[in-house]
Amino acid sequence: MFPPVALLGLGLGLPPHVLSQEEAALLTARIFGDRLAGFPQFERVFANTGIARRHCARPADWYAVPHGWSDRMAAYRQAASALFVQAATAALADADVDPAGIDCVVVSSSSGFAVPSLEGQLAEAMGFRSDGERVPLFGLGCAGGVAGLATAARLAAAPGRTVLFVTMELCSLAFRQDDGSRANLVATALFGDGAAACVLRGGADERAFAVIDGAGQHLFPQSQEIMGWRIDDGGFGIVLSAALPHFLQTHLRPALARLLGQCGTEEERIGRFICHPGGTRVLAALEEVLQLETGSLDHERAVLADHGNMSAPTVLFVLDRARRAGLPDRAALLALGPGFAANLITMRRGPR
Repeated sequence: MFPPVALLGLGLGLPPHVLSQEEAALLTARIFGDRLAGFPQFERVFANTGIARRHCARPADWYAVPHGWSDRMAAYRQAASALFVQAATAALADADVDPAGIDCVVVSSSSGFAVPSLEGQLAEAMGFRSDGERVPLFGLGCAGGVAGLATAARLAAAPGRTVLFVTMELCSLAFRQDDGSRANLVATALFGDGAAACVLRGGADERAFAVIDGAGQHLFPQSQEIMGWRIDDGGFGIVLSAALPHFLQTHLRPALARLLGQCGTEEERIGRFICHPGGTRVLAALEEVLQLETGSLDHERAVLADHGNMSAPTVLFVLDRARRAGLPDRAALLALGPGFAANLITMRRGPR
């Protein structure tokens, strides 16, 4: 638990290239060709994701030719910079906050590298102050939207301190033509690109659409092989265990009680769990663990259909839909990511 932190604004960002699920399946089949004979479930995986389309950092033809680290990171820096500006500008406008009023910028991204980090490279163009604090985060993966927002909330907890949180992931840039593994092909069917940003301020504020009042994290022991990156000469390679849904069904329930305890609340008080939609099987497992009726995580399924799994930003796309539909008195953001870890934020509805 920590002092209340007002969520003043939320903005989203998407790259310009859109790929339908049918187009993604055809492109993948063209690239992998005969190698798909070892993965007979290929077509069914694409058809059963619940995804209609996703946005990508590069046009489809870019993914049809090989790329090394240099190409991938150049594409990351260009696309991630554009998404940072898009999402951050939208969040600042939603909050009616001038960029010069930002005391700290927290950035979570695990799909590329930039040194100086992006918030430093873009500070002058964005209009941030030269004495602002910078906190880049890497390695949180799909949990970065919640874990990064929790870090930003703790940094904003001092009254009057204003923090900008930005998370962007370019998952498509990790596409590997040289990897015919099941995990890589499933990732090709699931992941898209996007960004989200939030403006937070310590203390009460009449402009808040929500107020964060707690956060918690649980690291599961002996679980590092469930999700993450394998890094080699070709770039990032996906680590994604098919056992993830079963792992959640078996281990998440007791961890959830501990997370809620860290936040100082009880499950009965949560009117809506706002979850990172990792995939349809993950959503089904979450509904079982949270003791919800099948289909209850409707905003999650809608975001997954429209954008795919964008990793860290995805849960904030769900939050945006939930706030537009009307937040309950109390809600909780839940995301899971490499570690393997579960991250939770509790919030109450704001006056706005």
